[in-house]
Amino acid sequence: MYSSAPRRAAAAAGARHFSASAPAPTARAAALASALRDGPSLDDFAAGAASGGGAACATPAAPRKKAPRERLPEWLRVERPGGEDYTRIRKQMRSLKLATVCEEARCPNIGECWGGEKGTATATIMVMGDTCTRGCRFCNVKTSRTPPPLDPNEPLATAQAIASWDIDYVVITSVDRDDQPDHGAGHLAQVIRTVKELKPSLMLECLSPDFGGDLSRVALVATAGLNVFAHNLETVERLTPTVRDRRATYRQSLAVLTGARALAPEVVTKTSLMLGCGETAAEVRQTMRDALSAGVEIITFGQYLQPSKRHMAVSRMLPPSEYENWREEGMAMGFKYVASGPLVRSSYKAGEVFLEAFAKEKAEQAKAARALGEGKAAAARGGARQASAAAAAQL
Repeated sequence: MYSSAPRRAAAAAGARHFSASAPAPTARAAALASALRDGPSLDDFAAGAASGGGAACATPAAPRKKAPRERLPEWLRVERPGGEDYTRIRKQMRSLKLATVCEEARCPNIGECWGGEKGTATATIMVMGDTCTRGCRFCNVKTSRTPPPLDPNEPLATAQAIASWDIDYVVITSVDRDDQPDHGAGHLAQVIRTVKELKPSLMLECLSPDFGGDLSRVALVATAGLNVFAHNLETVERLTPTVRDRRATYRQSLAVLTGARALAPEVVTKTSLMLGCGETAAEVRQTMRDALSAGVEIITFGQYLQPSKRHMAVSRMLPPSEYENWREEGMAMGFKYVASGPLVRSSYKAGEVFLEAFAKEKAEQAKAARALGEGKAAAARGGARQASAAAAAQL
């Protein structure tokens, strides 16, 4: 019969060799071995008696505490929205299925703008849907390569809603619609024309997309009956590729502003910059000079606020004193008006009283210029008739 003795001897010799050559266990390994040896058995777990003592492995880990959110500076805190006008406008938006940039972009001024006194409550209407084809890193509006189709009833529905409000100034903006053949320029122009047809006295501003830089599309909107054409540069040239969608370039935006000014000289031109994105003071000044060269008359400055953790982080919170410095510097540079403050946004109502008066002044100047031109033309025609009559009399 085969004996197992040689095998037991070989195994024993191997164990002696291993224990002689194996390194000593570390303190952590020894502690783990002790916990396993002295801890509860399988029967203890089955009986539900595994607790306390050496059952360190059975103790659940304490939940991680979330890092506290950084509190906003005092100058950036706003009251919760409410009030009769706010509630009325919000309900009307829902009933007419209209989107507002106030809600989509989580504007901190929504309570103040929507809840103003009679005749001053203002909302910025967002047309062409609530889904943008671009994905700027600062913007909270939904994005998609294939948003829902444009609503052919939107121009009339928007005009009817605006005409029913007791307001004198309204801003219309839109998402980018790169999926449309004309980027939505024709649709946006139709909205503007319909609003003006239903309420000709309304002062109307359009915060316009760039339409891919096509000036023929810009012309459709700029000449549709606006009082103010706005298009935002958003940030300085160096930061544009990282802050905005790759299709929205700094030079393209300048070309849109320049084109709008040339195509509709009677319309006020306006742009806006976010601060706190990592820009330098020298870059801001250069952007202001570029805007002036493009014919921009109104510029606004506001603090960039991160809509959510997935958006671009804030580089710096500027104190109110710096915004006042930029306002003074902008006016000294030659802008007609500068709105600058931590909570100022492109269509913030604080500047609308002046913008309304400024736009009316330009409209009156244009009307006077046309009247003067017509008067000169009439005088020239009268002089020509007199000269012709004199010549006939001599014959």
